[in-house]
Amino acid sequence: FLNRTMAAVTSPETTAQPRVYFQTPPGTEEEVPQKQGRVTVKYDRKELRRRLNLEEWIVSQLMNLYDCEEDEVPELEIDVDELLDLPSDVERAIRVKMLLVDCYKPNDDFVEALLEKVRGMQKLSTPQKKGDLTP
Repeated sequence: FLNRTMAAVTSPETTAQPRVYFQTPPGTEEEVPQKQGRVTVKYDRKELRRRLNLEEWIVSQLMNLYDCEEDEVPELEIDVDELLDLPSDVERAIRVKMLLVDCYKPNDDFVEALLEKVRGMQKLSTPQKKGDLTP
């Protein structure tokens, strides 16, 4: 695992897309060739931050529910976009409880808190362009 820094650099020869360069920080023993790529901003940064915070919260809650460390949490795929596709909180709760079928601790508080956090979030799997009013 290398500790890499990321810097976005825009130059006159680039069109609308900024360039991102990955560099090895000075003083590290292993040299990595510089990589260059284009970045496309598809999602609202605030929404991505909310997703990351939600994922971290879910992991910590699962660690409590299963009494284990992060690397021992069972492989559960709580897909926020899938939950958002469901028409009601009742169906969302049923889906999450199905995923937690092997959890023997009471999980109603977790499910309720998760649904509260998911409420109002945007789907990330199909981002909308500005001016696009179709779902």
